[in-house]
Amino acid sequence: MSENYKFVQNSNCEYFPCHKGLEKEKFNCLFCFCPLYMLGDQCGGNFTYTHGIKDCSNCTLPHGENGYEHIMSKMDLVIEIGSKK
Repeated sequence: MSENYKFVQNSNCEYFPCHKGLEKEKFNCLFCFCPLYMLGDQCGGNFTYTHGIKDCSNCTLPHGENGYEHIMSKMDLVIEIGSKK
């Protein structure tokens, strides 16, 4: 069974690759906007806070190998937070 749904690449994007340090051939654009941003320090990525704003420009976690698996492992927490009234 293929797992092509785990990888998308848009090499025509004017920002491609938007993060340095990964091989262009393996750069995954599937999570262009990281769904874990809302988790703050629980996302597991390499981020900093600049003037109180989360800065993910040095994070390659969603774009690299096993990024899909990591994102999906955190989705229960995203759903829990998003479901709170």
